[in-house]
Amino acid sequence: MAFYVYIMTNKPRGVLYTGMTDDINRRAWEHREHIIKGFTDRYNCEMLVWVEVHETRESAFERERRIKEWKRDWKIELVEGRNPDWLDLADSLM
Repeated sequence: MAFYVYIMTNKPRGVLYTGMTDDINRRAWEHREHIIKGFTDRYNCEMLVWVEVHETRESAFERERRIKEWKRDWKIELVEGRNPDWLDLADSLM
Protein backbone atom coordinates (compact mmCIF):
# COMPACT_ATOMS: atom_id res chain seq x y z
CA MET A 1 0.00 0.00 0.00
CA ALA A 2 1.17 3.51 -0.78
CA PHE A 3 0.53 6.71 1.13
CA TYR A 4 0.37 10.17 -0.41
CA VAL A 5 1.11 13.71 0.69
CA TYR A 6 -0.57 16.23 -1.57
CA ILE A 7 -1.32 19.90 -2.12
CA MET A 8 -4.67 21.25 -3.31
CA THR A 9 -5.41 24.79 -4.45
CA ASN A 10 -8.25 26.91 -5.79
CA LYS A 11 -6.12 28.52 -8.54
CA PRO A 12 -2.43 28.88 -9.45
CA ARG A 13 -0.63 30.49 -6.50
CA GLY A 14 -3.94 30.64 -4.65
CA VAL A 15 -4.99 29.13 -1.35
CA LEU A 16 -2.89 26.06 -0.53
CA TYR A 17 -3.95 22.99 1.44
CA THR A 18 -1.62 20.14 2.37
CA GLY A 19 -3.05 16.73 3.18
CA MET A 20 -2.28 13.02 3.43
CA THR A 21 -4.19 9.95 2.26
CA ASP A 22 -3.86 6.29 1.34
CA ASP A 23 -6.16 6.71 -1.71
CA ILE A 24 -5.24 9.77 -3.77
CA ASN A 25 -7.95 9.20 -6.38
CA ARG A 26 -10.72 9.04 -3.78
CA ARG A 27 -9.35 11.96 -1.81
CA ALA A 28 -8.96 14.23 -4.86
CA TRP A 29 -12.53 13.36 -5.85
CA GLU A 30 -13.79 14.18 -2.33
CA HIS A 31 -12.12 17.60 -2.49
CA ARG A 32 -13.46 18.31 -5.99
CA GLU A 33 -16.99 17.29 -5.05
CA HIS A 34 -16.90 19.08 -1.66
CA ILE A 35 -17.81 15.82 0.10
CA ILE A 36 -15.98 16.73 3.30
CA LYS A 37 -16.78 20.11 4.77
CA GLY A 38 -13.86 22.17 6.02
CA PHE A 39 -10.94 24.19 4.71
CA THR A 40 -10.84 22.89 1.13
CA ASP A 41 -14.62 23.17 0.80
CA ARG A 42 -14.69 26.69 2.22
CA TYR A 43 -11.89 27.93 -0.09
CA ASN A 44 -12.84 25.86 -3.17
CA CYS A 45 -9.53 23.98 -3.27
CA GLU A 46 -10.43 21.61 -6.09
CA MET A 47 -7.12 21.38 -7.99
CA LEU A 48 -4.58 18.71 -7.06
CA VAL A 49 -1.26 20.35 -7.95
CA TRP A 50 1.39 18.29 -6.12
CA VAL A 51 1.67 14.67 -4.95
CA GLU A 52 4.42 12.71 -3.23
CA VAL A 53 4.33 8.94 -2.65
CA HIS A 54 5.47 7.32 0.62
CA GLU A 55 5.87 3.69 1.58
CA THR A 56 4.65 4.10 5.15
CA ARG A 57 1.86 6.01 6.83
CA GLU A 58 4.37 7.33 9.35
CA SER A 59 6.70 8.88 6.74
CA ALA A 60 3.74 10.45 4.92
CA PHE A 61 2.39 11.83 8.20
CA GLU A 62 5.78 13.32 9.12
CA ARG A 63 6.19 14.90 5.68
CA GLU A 64 2.66 16.37 5.80
CA ARG A 65 3.33 17.91 9.21
CA ARG A 66 6.66 19.37 8.06
CA ILE A 67 5.16 20.91 4.92
CA LYS A 68 2.27 22.39 6.90
CA GLU A 69 4.86 24.30 8.94
CA TRP A 70 6.59 25.70 5.85
CA LYS A 71 6.32 29.26 4.65
CA ARG A 72 3.89 29.80 1.78
CA ASP A 73 6.71 30.67 -0.66
CA TRP A 74 8.41 27.34 0.04
CA LYS A 75 5.19 25.48 -0.79
CA ILE A 76 4.83 27.42 -4.04
CA GLU A 77 8.42 26.51 -4.96
CA LEU A 78 7.65 22.86 -4.16
CA VAL A 79 4.64 22.85 -6.51
CA GLU A 80 6.37 24.77 -9.28
CA GLY A 81 9.38 22.46 -9.13
CA ARG A 82 7.25 19.60 -10.46
CA ASN A 83 4.21 21.37 -11.85
CA PRO A 84 5.24 24.82 -13.15
CA ASP A 85 1.97 25.29 -15.04
CA TRP A 86 -0.17 24.42 -12.02
CA LEU A 87 -2.02 21.71 -13.93
CA ASP A 88 -4.71 19.76 -12.11
CA LEU A 89 -3.01 16.41 -11.59
CA ALA A 90 -6.30 14.75 -10.61
CA ASP A 91 -7.27 14.79 -14.29
CA SER A 92 -4.47 12.33 -15.01
CA LEU A 93 -5.34 10.13 -12.01
CA MET A 94 -9.02 9.56 -12.62
